[in-house]
Amino acid sequence: MQVVNRAAAEGRLLITFDKDFGELAFHSGLFSPAGIVLFRIASPSPERVAQVAVAVLEARSDWAGHFSVIEEGRVRMTPLPTKA
Repeated sequence: MQVVNRAAAEGRLLITFDKDFGELAFHSGLFSPAGIVLFRIASPSPERVAQVAVAVLEARSDWAGHFSVIEEGRVRMTPLPTKA
């Protein structure tokens, strides 16, 4: 997973809207120290999705080490496995 490896190497939070990628990342035990955020929000426009994404990301600072799922009105966070 080049994307996860690059995000980890650069200390970046990985953001995705792809449910398949989120499942693969979490269930494969991928290590991402800065965290992975999966957005599962429906919105009438890309502009609204961007507004919601920015607001949610700015509202917290504890993404590191977690696989997070953002849904309408809630955030679920699960610790990611640590690198072996």
